[in-house]
Parts: sequence; structure tokens; C-alpha cells
Amino acid sequence: MSVTCSAERSLPCTPEVAFAMATDPDRFPGFFTGFGPIPAVRGIRLHSQLAVGSQRRVHNADGTVLSERITAHDPPVRHAYTLSGFRPPFAWLVDKGEANWTFTGHEFGSRVRWDYEFTLARAWLWPVAALLLKLFMARAMHRCLKNMARALVAPDAEPAGRA
Repeated sequence: MSVTCSAERSLPCTPEVAFAMATDPDRFPGFFTGFGPIPAVRGIRLHSQLAVGSQRRVHNADGTVLSERITAHDPPVRHAYTLSGFRPPFAWLVDKGEANWTFTGHEFGSRVRWDYEFTLARAWLWPVAALLLKLFMARAMHRCLKNMARALVAPDAEPAGRA
């Protein structure tokens, strides 16, 4: 059983710029500021060049470190990865997350869509997992895309949600 979350936003830039922002290990943590129990990303460490099969370590504000394995890397159209290594209490709900980013151009810039499908650890916990993910993770994703848009308009602005 799974739970899906999505976020979508137009950005005032080309798909190439949007793709670079979403995959930059130095800039992305500044955009993903979390929401509620979903922690902010504090750092990303690449194990090798970004490509299908490569891995990253995601260091979160709550001290957890997650693993991402790249499953698709087609600049500037698509970027996908599998997120794993959750710790309790989140691990009691979710085994893994599969993220898919798509980037399409339009007359005012680009449209970015970010989808997540979370595989649940226990099907009977679906109501709790769905509430947590659809309420908090989806908002964290929307906030991330909003912070990316804000950075394009005011490059020196502090992302929303940071204290």
C-alpha cells in the first residue's frame, strides 16, 4: 500500500535552470525547509557524479541521515530517486519514498512537478501515514517549490520557514 503527494509550480526560468536548482546539493537544502514534523534538509553529500545509480546522503535538521539512489537523470526533463533509511518513528509508517521531478517549458518559464509515492511499512497504518504525508510532506514540498521561485525573483532572500 502507498500514499502519494504532489507539488507543482511555475518558475520564472528555463527548465535547465529549474533542473539545476532541484539537483544542486549545495543550493537545494536552502529550499527544503520542512514543515511540521517533516524536517528541513541541512546538507546533501554526493557519493559520485549525479547519474542513474549514483547515491546521495541527505542530512536533516533532526539529525537523521537518509539515502537517495538516483533512478532517472535526464537533464533538463526528469530527475527521480528512491529515498530510504528512515528512522523511527517515521520508519514505523514508511519503508521508502520514490520521487519524480519533471520540468517542462512554457512561455513564462517552466513548470515543475514533484511527485512522491511512499510505500507503507504497515498497510493498517494507512490513515496515520496518509494524514502525516498529505498534510505535512505535501506542504513541505509546496514550500520548497515556493522557495525556489522566491530565490529566482530575489536571489538573496532568506527562504520562508527558516528561523
